[in-house]
Amino acid sequence: MDWTVLTAIISVTAAISGIVLGWVGKTKAYKAEVVQEATAEASLHTDVSYIKRGIDDIKVDVRIQGQRMDGLTERLIRVEESTKQAHKRIDELKE
Repeated sequence: MDWTVLTAIISVTAAISGIVLGWVGKTKAYKAEVVQEATAEASLHTDVSYIKRGIDDIKVDVRIQGQRMDGLTERLIRVEESTKQAHKRIDELKE
C-alpha cells in the first residue's frame, strides 16, 4: 500500500470523525440548553402559581374583612339608635 493512499485514508477518517464529534457535541449542548430552559420555565410557572394562590388568599381575606365591617357598621347603627332612644327616655324622666 502506498503512503499517499494511507495518508488520504487517515485524512478522510479524521475529517469524518471531526464532523461526527462536532455534531455529537452540538447535540449534547442543545439538549442541555433545552433542559435548562425547561427547568427555568417550570420554576417560573411554579412561582406564578404561588403568586396566584397568594392573591386568591388575599382576596378571600379582604372579602371576609368587608363582611366583618358590614356587620360592625350594622351593629354600630343599632347601638346609636338605642342610645338616642335611651337619651330620649332619660330626658323624659328628668322632666
